[in-house]
Amino acid sequence: GEILHDLELFSVDNPQPTHVLNSFASPSPVIGSSYLYCQFGDYGTACVDIKKASLVWHNRSQRLNHENGPGSSPVLWKDLLIFHCDGSDVQYVVALDRKTGEEVWRTDRSGEMNDNPEMKKSYGTPLVTSVGGRDVLLSPASDWLYGYDPKTGNELWKVKYGILGFSIVPRPVVVDEVAYISTSFMKTELLALQLGPTETTQPQILWRYKRSVPRMPSPLLVGDAVYLFSDKGIATCLDKVTGEARWTGRLGGSFSSSPILADGKIYVGNREGEMFVIKPGNELDILTKNDFEEAIMASPAAIDNSLYVRTDKAMYRIEKTDAKQ
Repeated sequence: GEILHDLELFSVDNPQPTHVLNSFASPSPVIGSSYLYCQFGDYGTACVDIKKASLVWHNRSQRLNHENGPGSSPVLWKDLLIFHCDGSDVQYVVALDRKTGEEVWRTDRSGEMNDNPEMKKSYGTPLVTSVGGRDVLLSPASDWLYGYDPKTGNELWKVKYGILGFSIVPRPVVVDEVAYISTSFMKTELLALQLGPTETTQPQILWRYKRSVPRMPSPLLVGDAVYLFSDKGIATCLDKVTGEARWTGRLGGSFSSSPILADGKIYVGNREGEMFVIKPGNELDILTKNDFEEAIMASPAAIDNSLYVRTDKAMYRIEKTDAKQ
């Protein structure tokens, strides 16, 4: 837990305001080989050599008005670093050369949106998935889910949610070429979309679920079920094929972070500092609850036998020492 390096990447004199639940470091960085890629929205993107703790490149050419601060995390695909720039003023997806930081492609959002600039912004994170044997970049934005060719940025298709959905935060999840996505704020629904059979085929909405759908936490797929943890502390388990609820229960508290699956268990924390450990299954089974007494806004991360939890005040490493536990 000792600090090995402390490297300043950007200095911003007049940063944009942030939402009370947001920060300037909300986007998650990604690691590729021995390099760390950090994306701070309007404030810039940077590549850091992890071994040398030195700045490799930085790029501040992707400007936008977040309104509430940055929130979209980047993804790596081959030699490209891809991320969203969905502000109230401009809306586009961009790819940078991961070696040089130079812009390779930029694609504007083509879907018609509400005239109110506030309803054009989003904070979603893209996901690369295989459709018909070809890679497709799933890109959630206000009112629309887009599919792009990750190599060129060419739009392959787009699907309208059918309701007003903006400030998209949750990341889509995909299994068996079915994507599950929350429409986030305004009219919140969980949509299941059939992808394919080819990468250019227009996806079809299979079902919608409307009760206690999370606006910020991403859904979690485990086996044949979709698990949801709403912002207001309601847990729900859905049949992934039919969208029917198997169970629902109140955990309490307010949730912003997304759940993860580790060691066969679901871990999810709330802003009151409680970390729930839940056994997946046909009923709500809370194995334990730990109180950090500090707000948990970030999703936990599991590596080997350790769980890393970031609160608003500290970073924790929790280790599993007994193999029988």
